[in-house]
Amino acid sequence: MLIGIPVYDQVDMLDVAGPHELFSWANFDVELVAERRGALTFRNGFSFNVAKSFDEAGAYDVLWVPGGDPCALIKLMGDRTYLDFLKKKSGDAKFVASVCEGALLLAAAGLLDGYTVTTHWAFYPCMARFPKVTLASGYPRYCLDRNRLTGGGISSGLDEALMLIQLVSGTEAAQEVQRSTQYYPRPPVTSEITPATTCLLDEVKCPPAGAAAGR
Repeated sequence: MLIGIPVYDQVDMLDVAGPHELFSWANFDVELVAERRGALTFRNGFSFNVAKSFDEAGAYDVLWVPGGDPCALIKLMGDRTYLDFLKKKSGDAKFVASVCEGALLLAAAGLLDGYTVTTHWAFYPCMARFPKVTLASGYPRYCLDRNRLTGGGISSGLDEALMLIQLVSGTEAAQEVQRSTQYYPRPPVTSEITPATTCLLDEVKCPPAGAAAGR
């Protein structure tokens, strides 16, 4: 079982690291891949290294697309190199998945047309750009529609990863990963989601090309 995670500069750390951890406990192989090999930076400043380029990518059983900084998303939604890579690697994948705003990247590649999906609640209005995509009601933590598995905002990738493990390896395997990682969340606070009315991508001011990515 090989899971490919196509990363980029200013990608969300938990979208990558959280699921990566759970997949490792499930004995799945995980490959980080980027347009070019070398150092990248997570959205909150941590640097990490990518050992494989798109040209060196393996044949993925699962394509897992993470979200990231809005300016990075705007750039990638118009980046044919990234989008064409998603289209190519989705062809033979058993599952095509996204976390958080990664759904916007799959949608931009045309890979969510005709599917019901979720994403970060604050980016729900942005999906209006893709009229062939249906949004799940109620901001679910994850949404499975045939072989498309999409996750809500950031931490939802943990629940989504367990769902994928269950789909691939069965309930007992997913329960063992849950026990090993002690994933029994009991947050000390509760709150309610206030529905967003405008697309955040329309509001963000991105730095000029070549400057550091902003927020």
